[in-house]
Amino acid sequence: MAIFLVDAEVLAQTRFGTSQLTETLGALSILRRRQPLPWHRVWRDQHVDAFHSYLDGDPVTAAIVSHAISSSWMADFLTVPPARPNMTLDDELVVLESLPDERIRHDLAQVHSPLPPALRGPGLAGRTAALVRWVWRNTVEADWPRRQSVLRADAVSRISRLGRDGWAAVIDDMRPGMRWLGDGRLQIDERPYPPFDLRGGELTFFAAHCRGGWVSWRLPDRFGVVYPVTGIFTEASLGAPDPLCRLLGKARSTILVQAAEPVSTTAVVATTGLSLGTVGGHLRVLTDAGLLEKRRSGREVLYWWTDTARALVAGASPG
Repeated sequence: MAIFLVDAEVLAQTRFGTSQLTETLGALSILRRRQPLPWHRVWRDQHVDAFHSYLDGDPVTAAIVSHAISSSWMADFLTVPPARPNMTLDDELVVLESLPDERIRHDLAQVHSPLPPALRGPGLAGRTAALVRWVWRNTVEADWPRRQSVLRADAVSRISRLGRDGWAAVIDDMRPGMRWLGDGRLQIDERPYPPFDLRGGELTFFAAHCRGGWVSWRLPDRFGVVYPVTGIFTEASLGAPDPLCRLLGKARSTILVQAAEPVSTTAVVATTGLSLGTVGGHLRVLTDAGLLEKRRSGREVLYWWTDTARALVAGASPG
């Protein structure tokens, strides 16, 4: 099995972050799959024809895509963890765009060999960056604020679990095969790779809308683990129990149900269709009533149930 060796210092400095490049690579991976997960299908259907038209017009880029991503690996040159939080996509792509063609060909060959003649020419970094920008601008960018709210909510939820239940509770449901083994051993997946020593380095977890996640690094000391969330692809269940609606009103009870896991004001607006002012007012009332907790994450304030809210909703729900 593949294991990261970590120590107390690495764990103490471990962060949770979001990345525009990581989110875009997740979208790219979904678009190229013929059999997407059920909750990815509607989004993929909206964009896949334009994606294939882009590749049909550029055989070299099509060959890059074909060789860069397999069912178990993504080419190393694509998966460099960002140097700092909240970088723009263009800032994250600086590293990729600086790579020589031979480095990119080497990484592609590690995924699929042999390489076709289309990949023997120059300019592979520029074509790859252009593809990533196309996927970002055409399939991700317009919805990035809402996506980022979902990703940050997941991070806050896991950080809360860490303080309450420890690393095993945070990690064990992140991605298939990933487990906290204890004694400084973090199992990344079940494939038979040798252990990798992260002691002295830095580790960041990145939530993304993707299939199964991946591991990224920039040697010698920067490492990342990408794990999937399903937030924007899953239709929210807006129905609140009738007794709760009678007690709180339909709008306020609907908002309370949405906050079963950490959620931002922006995300509630998007899923309920209520105005920003209306949502903000209801969230204040629910917080003042002791039904919601809140915490700032970047530019967003995230809200989630208190124990009182959990008991109230459970009591109002049909047996």
